[in-house]
Parts: sequence; structure tokens; C-alpha cells
Amino acid sequence: MTILPEGVKYFYNKHKNLFAGLQLILFLYLFMFSLDLMGASLKMFGKDFANTLIETTTNPFIGLFIGILATSVIQSSSSTTSIVVGMVAAGALNIENAIPIVMGANIGTSVTTFLAAFPQINRGAEFKRAFAAATVHDFFNIMSVILLLPLQINTNFLGISAGYLGEKFQNVGGLTFLSPVKAMTKPLVLLIKDLVGPDLPWLMLIIALGFLFASLKYMVDSLKILVVSKAKSWFDKILFKTSLRSFLVGLILTVMVQSSSITVSLMVPMAGAGILTLFQIFPYTLGANIGTTVTAILAALITGNPAAIVVAFSHSLFNICGLIIWWPLKKIPIFIAQRFAELSTKNKLIPVGFVVFTFFLMPILVIYLF
Repeated sequence: MTILPEGVKYFYNKHKNLFAGLQLILFLYLFMFSLDLMGASLKMFGKDFANTLIETTTNPFIGLFIGILATSVIQSSSSTTSIVVGMVAAGALNIENAIPIVMGANIGTSVTTFLAAFPQINRGAEFKRAFAAATVHDFFNIMSVILLLPLQINTNFLGISAGYLGEKFQNVGGLTFLSPVKAMTKPLVLLIKDLVGPDLPWLMLIIALGFLFASLKYMVDSLKILVVSKAKSWFDKILFKTSLRSFLVGLILTVMVQSSSITVSLMVPMAGAGILTLFQIFPYTLGANIGTTVTAILAALITGNPAAIVVAFSHSLFNICGLIIWWPLKKIPIFIAQRFAELSTKNKLIPVGFVVFTFFLMPILVIYLF
């Protein structure tokens, strides 16, 4: 065991917050890098699978589970919806079957937030808070689908409403938007891809998971030090002071990052460290849900295809409808998330089983049995 000189120890203790802040920035970068690398490796595994799966849908109900499974495999609702938009533009998929796939993508993207909670599974109270933050996003999406999918299948209200918006925006044209996070992480991701090679995506996935778990552990340690130094007060009084402000932070950050998986997962260790409450995180996730639809809208506007534009706007309208329903009733998904997190702390097989069943086993069974 190395013993630090007294002078170094004194300097460290005096500037502990500074070191914690620098450590947080470093491991925040590694956290975002790990998610980007994990997405790249899973796309190497499953993008062709996702394309094939989406092409096979002929039933709107089955389309929902195709969206869940495809997004769980490639871990990007933006990628799934962009694939759907491209297929609709090419005439390979109709609007009525495409919209439920997009709904399923909203559920499937939540799998990343669960991965962000699992590193704290042996930490009792921390895992309870982190897992509740992860599940509140998922329960919101599931409950929105339960209410809105039957209405959509019977009335196509999303397609009709999005069609009106599509007429207004059809000739606007698309914009390219550079994500600053992807710009920062892409060089390192490309370096790892070049070193590993195209034939070993599983090795990339192992490296990504290693960075993910390590970065989350040290992020939580840094956050605990900053909480003691009143960082919690900074979050409470500035970024997450009101529900509307939390919503706008989630919306703007996700538009910038172009990935709700990253922005929502970022809140999970903060919840585990006790910095944020579920009532602060819930409106943030609603903002992230709407912000993530921007990628598909831009992709659709670039194609100029009216049907593709309708699908992209349907994604936004679905999330807006969910917001209108569940923001006033936020105590329901928050209560369910809290109770489920309590159960999960008592039996660690429950969260593992929930993830495997919800995101993989159930969709596979529904798709191939029906």
C-alpha cells in the first residue's frame, strides 16, 4: 500500500472538490464513450438482423414487439426509427405498420438505463434509487403504449395528425446536426474498432462493458464527494429547480447528444448517489423522450418522402401524447418504479429477469409464435 507524503495529502484534502470534479469529467467522458462503443459493437452484431426483422412485419401489434426487440439489440431508438423512416420512404413498409414499431423502439431504448443501474446492484440503498430512476422511464413508455396503441390501431390518430404536420414541413428540407458527444467519442471508438477489427464485435462489447461499469463506479464516488460539498444544492436550485426546467434540460441535452439512452442513463448514477429524486428525474426523461425524435425527423426531411415524414412526426406526437397523459399523473409511474425497485433490492434475480423477459424473451416469443 502506497503512503502519500503529508504535503500531497494536505493538498488533496484542501482541493478535494476540484479533484472530484476532474475525476467526474474524466469518467463522464469514459461513460459516454462506453455507451457509444457498446452501440457500435451491437450494431455490428445486429443491424442486419434489425433490418430483416423490421421488413417482416405485417401486423401492427407484432410491429410493437419488433420495435422493442430491434432497439434492444442495437440499443438505439434513433437508429431503429431512422431504419423505419428509410423503409417507409423506399415503400418497403406502410405507415400503419411503421408507427407501432416506433412505439416499441421507445420501450426498447430503456434497456441501456437498466445497464447503468446494475453496477450498483450490491449497494442496497444506492441500487434502489438508481433502479427506480431506470424503471420510471420504462414504465412511462409501457403505460403510454398500453393506452395509445389500441387507439392508434383503431383510429390511426397519430398517422392523421402527423400527416397534417407533414404537409406543412414537406418542403422544408433536412438539416445535418453534429452531436458534440459523438464528435468527442468517435475518434476513440474508431481507434478501438480498428484495433479490434470487424470480426470481433464481441471483444468490443466486452471492452465497452468494462469501461461502462468502471466509469459508473467512479462517477458515483465523485458525485458523493460533490454532494457533500453542496453540489446537490446546485442541481436543486439551478438545473432541476422546477419540473419545467428539468423537462427543458432533458429536451435540450438529448437534442444535442442525439441519444436519449445516454442522457437518461446519465441520471441513473446521480439518482443512486442521492443527488436527484424521481420527481426531478421524471420530467427530465419526458424531455429526453421528445428530444430523441429529432434525429428521425431530420432523416425524414432529408428524404423528402411524405410517408417517411409522417412516421417521424408520429414518433414525436406519440411522446407528446404520453407527456400530456402522464405528467399530471406522474405519481403513478413514480410509485410503480419505487415499489418495483424495493422488490428488486430484496431479490436480485427480479431485475435481471425483468430485463431479459421484457426486452428479449417476450418479444421473441410474440414475434415467432404469432
